[in-house]
Amino acid sequence: MIIPIRCFSCGAIIADKYEEYKKRVQRGEHPAKVLDDLGIKRYCCRRMFLSQADYLDEIIEIEEYKGP
Repeated sequence: MIIPIRCFSCGAIIADKYEEYKKRVQRGEHPAKVLDDLGIKRYCCRRMFLSQADYLDEIIEIEEYKGP
């Protein structure tokens, strides 16, 4: 799934911060600290980041395996 451009609840723009969040969490930083540093304060926006699941790469692999 691709991160939505805006938060579903409050409408704040969040997609521009997702790549930085993802990189920093993969390097081992705590997600709460990263969200604080990026200025994501509202619970509804934090939920969008914490509940995000990246399945796009797996879907592409399945489609490539099935072929035409």
